[in-house]
Order: sequence, then structure tokens, then C-alpha cells
Amino acid sequence: MTDANCKMIAGLGNPGQSYARTRHNIGFLVVEAIAEKAGTVFDKTRFDAAFVKVCICGRDVFLVKPLSYMNRSGFPLQKLSAYFKIPFTDIIVVHDDMDLPFGTLKIVQDRGPGGHNGVKSIIDAFGRKDCIRVRVGVGHPHDQARVTGHVLGGFAPDEQAALGNTVASAAEACRLILSRGIVRAMNQVNTKR
Repeated sequence: MTDANCKMIAGLGNPGQSYARTRHNIGFLVVEAIAEKAGTVFDKTRFDAAFVKVCICGRDVFLVKPLSYMNRSGFPLQKLSAYFKIPFTDIIVVHDDMDLPFGTLKIVQDRGPGGHNGVKSIIDAFGRKDCIRVRVGVGHPHDQARVTGHVLGGFAPDEQAALGNTVASAAEACRLILSRGIVRAMNQVNTKR
């Protein structure tokens, strides 16, 4: 269906307006920003995912938003990657991460889900964990009872003020992975504090 050079950047989130500006949807915000910079919008749907094909750093890249809700993100991505013949190691997953302070980024590969249900769904659907992930820090409420409300809640005023920069930095991290490779991107992004 497609050439072997194709990559995928999948932003995780939940569909629908009620979730649009929540911490859990930061992955959607990042891939939407990449699409906007490329002058396009998510104009196709298949396998319960919205997607668009763009050119980044000379590569064909599918930007994808699974529309199956966070906990079932894996199945649309697995179906799309099989359809377009994109290897799992050529998929970059962008998602919120409570273990990192708000706005902090970390690029990882071949790691477990770390308690993230969207990532767990992807690992379960593919039966492996060696995709690349851009973890976007959303902070932790430091109270287990408030975790769900935290990730499904809107951004605090100080977070809202920094959100544009955070999304742009995560989008740039994805471009770095594509242009310079995972190791150099990690060295550049993961050392920033």
C-alpha cells in the first residue's frame, strides 16, 4: 500500500470536544500542531483513526489520532500500520506522562507502559514494546484518588500559558527523531531540564 520509507507519528488522546483541552489529550495537540505546520488537517478516517499523510524532513509520515478512546488506542494503530506496511519501530507515539513535571519531554524506546493505559493498549495490540515514544510531562496530583480527574481535567492557568511551547517542543522532538535518528534526538531532548 505504501513505500518502505513511511513513518507514523501517533498522538494519543480521547475523541470529542469534552476532552479536547485536557492533559490526557496532549498527544492529539502535538500531532495537530505538526499537521498545522504542514498546512493540512486530519482529512481521512479508517480503522477508527483520523489521519493525514505529510512530508517531514523528506519522509512520508502518517500523522494519526486513534478515535477509540485512550484505553483502546492500540487496535486502530495496529490496523493502520499493517494496512500501510509501517514497521512498529517506525512508529513514534506521543502521549501524556504524569511521572514527568509539566512541560518536560523524554524520548524513550523499548520501554514498558509505566502505568499508561494507552501505551499498554498499543503494546498489547502489537505484542511488542519497541516503538519510539515521546513522553510529555503533565505533572502528578500527588494523590492517587485525584489521578483520573487530573489527566481528564483542563490545564491550570500556568500550564495553559506554557502549553504552546510544550506542544511545539514535543513536535520538534518528533522532527528531530525523523531527521537525526533516535540516539541523537534522545541526547538533545532528554538532557534538557
